[in-house]
Amino acid sequence: MARLANLNGVSETLPVLPRFPRVQTTRKKASIICFTGKKSDDFQEQPLQTTRRIALGLASVALVGNFCNGVSLAEGNGFWLDGPLPVPSAQNKIANEKTGTRSFLKRGLYMANIGTKGRKFRLKKYAFDLLAMADLIAKDTLNYVRRYLRLKSTFMYFDFDQVISAAPVDEKQPLTDLANRLFDTVEKLDGAVKQRDLPRTETYYKDTTVVLQEVMDRMA
Repeated sequence: MARLANLNGVSETLPVLPRFPRVQTTRKKASIICFTGKKSDDFQEQPLQTTRRIALGLASVALVGNFCNGVSLAEGNGFWLDGPLPVPSAQNKIANEKTGTRSFLKRGLYMANIGTKGRKFRLKKYAFDLLAMADLIAKDTLNYVRRYLRLKSTFMYFDFDQVISAAPVDEKQPLTDLANRLFDTVEKLDGAVKQRDLPRTETYYKDTTVVLQEVMDRMA
């Protein structure tokens, strides 16, 4: 027994706490399984030993599992690529005759095959988006305007090419002329924005909106 004096001078007796033998605990191993194959029944189990460094990351296992399942499903639907992104190219005469390309085209964009109807819808949608860009044009926002313009115009460029290829013979030339008028004005607009010339940007944007409205009417 161990004795302890309180503040009033009265001694109290405290029981001695028993000592329990040491129990050695062993860390268990956890395994995270992710579907890495192309089929849902083709997967590889990758064991991962838990340590203090990765203990905090185990809270996101559920999210990782959902992501892996999404990858497996995406492969089956044709939206997952094993190799580098394919580089699209235009088959119709809609490039700049002097340069053989268009200055606004962005690289590294993946364009899924959404069919002719889907491309017509996207042409109309992106034309509307560029028409709604008027309020964004200002001296301190030209950098963002150019990024937005190039992104939308790149998709429109290759969509127009596919729509022209799928069009009847008597509609190919009118569509080609419309595409060239649009992309000629977009190139001028892109050059003005790149030089951060606000007056020229506003002028070329007005010219571009006229053609964008024609695109919307044609793709309706």
